Amino acid sequence: MMGRQDGQATVELLAWFPLVVAVVLAVGSLLAAGAARELAGHAAQAGAVAVLQGDDPAQAARDALPGWSRKRVEVRARGRVVRVRVAPPVPVRLLADALATTATADAGPAP
Repeated sequence: MMGRQDGQATVELLAWFPLVVAVVLAVGSLLAAGAARELAGHAAQAGAVAVLQGDDPAQAARDALPGWSRKRVEVRARGRVVRVRVAPPVPVRLLADALATTATADAGPAP
């Protein structure tokens, strides 16, 4: 009789495992999205500063990002406005597109 109950805990653990993995992936994806949001804001600000200094804003925005995010970034600079879109590093590509964030920085009026 004891042998059947010993295996019960293993079966219950295996039943919960997919749910635990899904929760961990969801939390990790949300944390990555938050990091992408912060990085997009910093990169947009760096691009706006580059506009003021007469440098290339797109390159300055890319240089402000860590290596992993440079593959997931889109930078647009029009006039004195810099827009940066960063997709977080998540396991599902469709989810990365849904969690991508955009930040905009304006260098202000022309002197």
